[in-house]
Amino acid sequence: MHLGRIAIQLHASAPLLFSRRATATALVLPHSRRAAFAMAATPPVARKVPRELAQHGDVRVDNYYWLRDDSRSHPDVLAHLRAENLYTATIMSDVKNLEDEIYAEIRARIKEDDIGAPLRKGQYYYYNRTLTGKEYVQHCRRLVPTDAPVTVYDVMPTGPNAPHEHIILDENVKAEGHDYYSIGAFKVSPNGKLVAYAQDTKGDEIYTVYVIDAESGKFVGQPLEGITSDIEWAGDDHLVYITMDTILRPDKVWLHMLESNQSDDICLYHEKDDMFSLGLQTSESKQYLFVESGSKNTSFIFYLDISKQSKELVVLTPCVYGIDTTASHRGNHFYIKRRSEEFYNSELIACPLDNVAETTVLLPHRESVKIQSFQLFENHIAVYERQNGLPKVTAYRLPATGEPIGQLQGGREIDFVDPAYDVEPEQSQFGSSVVRFHYSSMRTPPSVFDYDMDSGVSVLKKIDTVLGGFDASNYVTERKWAAASDGTQIPMTILYRKDRVNLDGSDPMLLYGYGSYEICIDPSFGRSRFSLVDRGFIYVIAHIRGGGEMGRKWYEDGKLLNKRNTFTDFIACAEHLIENKYCSKEKLCINGRSAGGLLMGAVLNMRPDLFKAAVAGVPFVDVLTTMLDPTIPLTTSEWEEWGDPRKEEYYYYMKSYSPVDNLKAQGYPNILVTAGLNDPRVMYSEPAKYVAKLRELKTDDNLLLFKCELGAGHFSKSGRFEKLREDAFTYAFILKALGMAPKAAL
Repeated sequence: MHLGRIAIQLHASAPLLFSRRATATALVLPHSRRAAFAMAATPPVARKVPRELAQHGDVRVDNYYWLRDDSRSHPDVLAHLRAENLYTATIMSDVKNLEDEIYAEIRARIKEDDIGAPLRKGQYYYYNRTLTGKEYVQHCRRLVPTDAPVTVYDVMPTGPNAPHEHIILDENVKAEGHDYYSIGAFKVSPNGKLVAYAQDTKGDEIYTVYVIDAESGKFVGQPLEGITSDIEWAGDDHLVYITMDTILRPDKVWLHMLESNQSDDICLYHEKDDMFSLGLQTSESKQYLFVESGSKNTSFIFYLDISKQSKELVVLTPCVYGIDTTASHRGNHFYIKRRSEEFYNSELIACPLDNVAETTVLLPHRESVKIQSFQLFENHIAVYERQNGLPKVTAYRLPATGEPIGQLQGGREIDFVDPAYDVEPEQSQFGSSVVRFHYSSMRTPPSVFDYDMDSGVSVLKKIDTVLGGFDASNYVTERKWAAASDGTQIPMTILYRKDRVNLDGSDPMLLYGYGSYEICIDPSFGRSRFSLVDRGFIYVIAHIRGGGEMGRKWYEDGKLLNKRNTFTDFIACAEHLIENKYCSKEKLCINGRSAGGLLMGAVLNMRPDLFKAAVAGVPFVDVLTTMLDPTIPLTTSEWEEWGDPRKEEYYYYMKSYSPVDNLKAQGYPNILVTAGLNDPRVMYSEPAKYVAKLRELKTDDNLLLFKCELGAGHFSKSGRFEKLREDAFTYAFILKALGMAPKAAL
């Protein structure tokens, strides 16, 4: 399903488009070049074209509405964006050497030639390989040389006597000639002979799907154009996929027979309610495919029996407002996670295939535990939950197929060692007793574990190598709590290098926040941030309301007419950190992307005195104007997240925090704003207008830089090293803003 204005990468900003060759050496410029430099060093001033926006008797004047160009091709708009990029490049040219130094540090931590943890599936091991100097991955496989069952000790053989490695797809080859390249789905057919992959070459998240022979790489049939990355196999000769309407809402699910024309495909379902979007999921048993239609608080499910010749959808759970369901299959039962207003943290139920109305509760609703998701196996179920703000995973043995099923008992809970961490499910094998999960913390590199659900034995299958002298024992992670204005305790995760900090209020800090869509920003590992932490920074994640870290109520208390809690929670965390000598106002920097960029804009208006610098990545800052316009992607589907401002109560509440609408003549800290021209989630014009208006109103002399990537979208550049450039640029800006960058002269 379309996820909304979501960006959960903790550090991302778009790379510069223009040369930054004026570096930290003194230059003597000819007169004409000095004049050109002086012009480039002058902040761009967007022209004013007043446009009145009236609603509920309230009139707002938007002087910069003209910056919105849906074609993304108007010469005046592009000229303004290029002028902003040139100004940013010029202002940042004195820290180009520092940026290069940080980039080299980050890249030096990466083992460039590496492979991921192989996954045994059918008769092959599947894995991704990265190569030295290459931006993208190779998708590979090897034959499994044994018929023995999958165990936690299973290892893919390598070396001269091992089965040959076959490269199914090399993204580096496919990316040639494209400024942007991303594969959103890579799905192997059930018989292992074909692969369907979804490709985006603009960053607009509109994909083309190709089917290839897994051995020869030859194309099978014609590509499917203009679809989402949500694709699934329905047997070996059919694909199911989803297309979008004019506002990029996934609204139709289609059945495609291989080697037929896309124009002949069958529409299985059309969701006409513009607050609902469609998504696909295949059961772990591979016997059923589920189509989910969901809004922000309601979802219902159809299923398709893949084994049947007639590919028709059947209702599994009906559409009932306020009830949200996800489903899978094992044996003669469907398993369903169901959330309602009464059971807000969800319950887990099962129902027979032949009588879906007859439900049995497997795990009841609990006020202190939120059921996040589950994975089914032939004889087990692994349940992913949250308790006290942290993930937990519990494995249960299930009765044999055909035996009565009842409430789950005697589960094995997996132990984790860090005080705060991130755990995510990985693809596992349905017929085995092994559940695979991904684990990391702020000081523990990304790791893949296989866990035997019968014996409780856990085996590390892969831990990412971190080069450059990284030693986890040098770093400390802490979990602290800040009191919000209403007394609510807000969790924070803290990282620092113990031999580089004083903890007396003198240390610089980067505080990150998000707080929307019930997304959990768990404290995962990030190589890039050590270039700050090793320079004495303290890095903190504020797990504020609007996210899902503390359960469903945590989300509901930070959305709609409670949205301001998100912002005041973040401010409370900042104040707590200052009061407890982790930092000071003079050294506190903040960062957020997308809906987290909204957070940045809101807190900067509310408490500009509290921060020294802010980075707002692809920020959702023109909330009221966007949410009043149903022609903009995501607007209709997000009225249940932010509110529908066509209703007066929501209009004035949203106006009270919308960053663009609350800019005023006051001092602001140093600010870096980024955007992507092809972004389908947050239109580039929102940050462009925000910066133009802020330039007009702010009363300080601090930095205000805007960088728009003209060849990418919401997630900016696609290459793995290109993304490192973004982090290096962001960190160079932060160090410059704090006066911690080496001085240079022009």
